[in-house]
Amino acid sequence: MNALETQLASLTALSELFSLLNGGKHLNRVAEPALWAELEREQASYQVLFSALGFELKVESRGYAWFQIEDANGQVNKTSRRLALLWMCLFDTQADEGRPLSRFMDWRVDNALLTKAHERHKDLLEAEGLWLDGFIGLLDSAVKLGFALSHDGYWQLLPAVYRYLEHFESLLTRTDDPLAALLGEEEDETVEAEPDEEEQA
Repeated sequence: MNALETQLASLTALSELFSLLNGGKHLNRVAEPALWAELEREQASYQVLFSALGFELKVESRGYAWFQIEDANGQVNKTSRRLALLWMCLFDTQADEGRPLSRFMDWRVDNALLTKAHERHKDLLEAEGLWLDGFIGLLDSAVKLGFALSHDGYWQLLPAVYRYLEHFESLLTRTDDPLAALLGEEEDETVEAEPDEEEQA
C-alpha cells in the first residue's frame, strides 16, 4: 500500500463527508457529532484532498464546515438572499426583545416567533415576494442546507447561522437599518450562496 492509499484509508468518512458537503449542506458539530469529530481529527488531510479535487473546504472552529462556492447561478443567489432575510428578520426581532444574538442556538424558533418576525417586517418581506407561508417555509430550505434542525413544533438554529449573524452585525456597525442595507447590496456581496435544494433533488 503506497502513501496515498494509506492516507485515503485513514479518511474513514470521506464518502459521507463529500456527499454531504457537495450537496450544498453545512456540516454542524451539533447535528452530526461523529462526522464532525472525524473531520476535526483529519482536517488537514481532508482539506488537501478536497482542494486537489477542486473544492475549497472551509472549517469554522465554532462548529461548522462547508464547501466555499465562488460561482453561483441566479437561483442559488435567490435562495441565499431569502435565507439572509429570514435570519436577519429573526435577529432584528429577537434583539428588540432583548435576547442576545450570540445565543441563537438556544432560541425556540416556532410559528409564533416567525409570525411575529414577519409581521414586524411585512412590507419589506412582501415586497420581496415573501408572504407568511413562504417565509415560514424557508425553514425547510434551512434544514436541508444545515442551518437548522426540525423538532416537534419548532426549529433549532445550528452553528452555521453564525455566517449570517456576522454579516448582520457588520451591517449594524454601518447603519441603523441593516435589513435595508442588505437589500441594497448586490446579491453576490451577501453571505456566500448555497446550492438551492431544488437543484440538489
